[in-house]
Amino acid sequence: MPREIAVGGILFPGLLVWFVLSLALLLVFDWLVGRFGLYRFVWHPALFRLAFFVCIFGSLALLLY
Repeated sequence: MPREIAVGGILFPGLLVWFVLSLALLLVFDWLVGRFGLYRFVWHPALFRLAFFVCIFGSLALLLY
């Protein structure tokens, strides 16, 4: 994995790909949890979303980088 990705002469960090993928996975997870009403079992949904995103991003970054 390259450390930097050049797009139109602008350099972006290589982890940006994993960040966008993590965000997409979070949106799918958020839709599923909201669809089935599982947020009623969570104390603080926004904090839960943030923690889950950090877990997804950290896992992808460690496993794939």
